[in-house]
Amino acid sequence: MRILLKAFKTEIAPTKKQKEKIVRSIGIARFLYNQYIAYNKKLYKMYQRGLLDCQQKHFVSANDFDKYVNHKLKIELPWINKCGSKARKKALVNAETAFKKFWKGLADFPRFKKKSKQDMKLYFPKNNKGDWTIWRHKLMIPTLKQVRLKEFGYLPVGATVTNGTVSYVAGRFYVSVVAQIDEKSRYNKDLKALYHNITDGIGIDLGIKDLAIVSNGKTFKNINKSSKVKRLEKRLRREQRRLSRKYEFRKKKGGKTAIASANIGKQKLKVQKLHQRIGNIRKDYENKTVHEIVKQKPRFITVEDLNVKGMMKNRHLAKAVAVQRFNQLLTKLKRKAEIIGIELRMVNRFYPSSKMCHSCGHIHKGLKLKDRVYVCPKCGYTEDRDFNASLNLRDAKEYRIA
Repeated sequence: MRILLKAFKTEIAPTKKQKEKIVRSIGIARFLYNQYIAYNKKLYKMYQRGLLDCQQKHFVSANDFDKYVNHKLKIELPWINKCGSKARKKALVNAETAFKKFWKGLADFPRFKKKSKQDMKLYFPKNNKGDWTIWRHKLMIPTLKQVRLKEFGYLPVGATVTNGTVSYVAGRFYVSVVAQIDEKSRYNKDLKALYHNITDGIGIDLGIKDLAIVSNGKTFKNINKSSKVKRLEKRLRREQRRLSRKYEFRKKKGGKTAIASANIGKQKLKVQKLHQRIGNIRKDYENKTVHEIVKQKPRFITVEDLNVKGMMKNRHLAKAVAVQRFNQLLTKLKRKAEIIGIELRMVNRFYPSSKMCHSCGHIHKGLKLKDRVYVCPKCGYTEDRDFNASLNLRDAKEYRIA
């Protein structure tokens, strides 16, 4: 029997005391994360100025800083002890990972965590036998004890959970768990039943006008052009302007007041909820798109290795590219194909899928971005530009397995 690790995320309904403890613990974890970043940032600047030589230590590890927190900082600031030790240590480890990526040139210099962005998560490993026990309507979270679930039956009842995190976003509380699922579980049975027959491969051309054009003729529209998303984005712009006016009003009054700060907090929550709602609509559409693609039971799927970072440099297309979330879509497609056993092929980003004629193979170098219909100057082949690209991707001979 083969054991698989599967992640689950669902909303929880904690009590008032549990909510206060979660918010307080997240604040403490964020504080320690920023303290670690500030301390190493100070050492890094001293090293750049030549005040520290190579023999002296110009970087403090998470383990050493955790000792400093336990032996000194916790005595000076007793409220730090109100957050679990494992959650505190994990926040420092995450900050250390950010620095390591910076040293390797894989990311920019680590930034401070802001309270308004709410991007901190509480980490809880399984230390005791009863930790992370899952029932149909509740689960046991370390230090929080039993917490009620909002969605019954989604988490696998009785599954072994290795670790989990608790997060707080736009007034809602979520839990993410990593559970051990055996290969004969109901999840894998459903997948095998759904993808029993295998057909020929398909090519997928991702774009801005439409999200995905498949070589078998299926097209997935751009969800951001729907009336629902446009209406929510219009409402979001209005709420953001209201928030900006509240900040300006407080600035004119000369400093913070309790009433102004409370009103700003309420308005920020409205903006966060709209951001979350729009984001959930996009994520849901991505999941449905991936499901519809793999439900066609292709032998392989061929996509183009998009240079999303380069596309974002075009100020006319940056926003349209960002809301399409190409990287997230490809990540989900890769994961789904890996589970089911479908070969995912990645074609080089310089492969002329759009400019190549699918009929004769001629490359139309004069094709412009505004030309939505492909007309081959050599053989006269006429086809939709994106559909022609999907056919070329399907028949590509040079690719790599993702």
